[in-house]
Amino acid sequence: MTEVTDRHVEAFLEMLAAERGAALKTRQAYASDLADFARHCAPMTLAQATGEQVRSYLASLSQAGMAARTAARRLSCLKQFYRFLMLESIRYDDPTDRQQAPKITASLPRPLDEKEIRLLLEEGTKGHENERRDLLSRAALELLYTTGLRISELLSLPANCVKAKGAMLLVRGKGGRERLVPLSRNAREAAEALVHFDRDLGSPYLFPGRNPDKPLTRQGFDKILLACALKAGIDPERVSPHVLRHSFASHLLAHGADLRALQMLLGHADIATTQIYTQVMAERLRQLVTAHHPLAKVPPVEPADSE
Repeated sequence: MTEVTDRHVEAFLEMLAAERGAALKTRQAYASDLADFARHCAPMTLAQATGEQVRSYLASLSQAGMAARTAARRLSCLKQFYRFLMLESIRYDDPTDRQQAPKITASLPRPLDEKEIRLLLEEGTKGHENERRDLLSRAALELLYTTGLRISELLSLPANCVKAKGAMLLVRGKGGRERLVPLSRNAREAAEALVHFDRDLGSPYLFPGRNPDKPLTRQGFDKILLACALKAGIDPERVSPHVLRHSFASHLLAHGADLRALQMLLGHADIATTQIYTQVMAERLRQLVTAHHPLAKVPPVEPADSE
């Protein structure tokens, strides 16, 4: 990219941080997306890009086999960037204005059922290679399922998060947004047991990594979750931090939780993100009626008596 383009991108990223509170990873992803589009536009700069270049860029992403969701995210980045340039009077038209986002097929979450969750908590959190692994497994699974935390939120929890004896847990989520989520007694006790066991490590994290000054990595956690699934006799392909978060939400909704309350618990900025769970419930209700309602199935036709 040219020096001029670099300056525009830098100003855009600074705006995202200052005005929207965008997290560092989000800004890095936007910078990468803009750099990729800039390579497509060369030798023209981003500020000079045309609508035809936007269309040909998205077509090239599709031809390369890029997922529709990823391509849609890149288009969203470009739309925000060009709207910013217009607000700053750097250009007076938006080359993305008539570009439609790729169609995304909504994928419904596949949560574990309540029996499987109990099995995971009761059988998957014991019998590991040492006592600490048992304590860590129990604390992590209790927290993930009873709070609906994202894995990044779980692994960044400070060790002193359970010092306060209140019934709520303070969580720092996407974009630095904070929220309070209820903390069950079992989850608190499991976390306290882990903190007590790790007291000599002096780690600032509830789930410290091999280096106590840093949190447990996602890869390290995945290995622990794999062992828990195997001990519980559940297919490891069906168990992930995201599945546990989906299970938390789906089970709450099934037991009568309000959608707005669920949005707050999950830390969703937009209620539309939370509404996917209503689709899950609708599908479950359809299956329930199909399986059990007396009029849902057409009875077999009795053969006529032969004369």
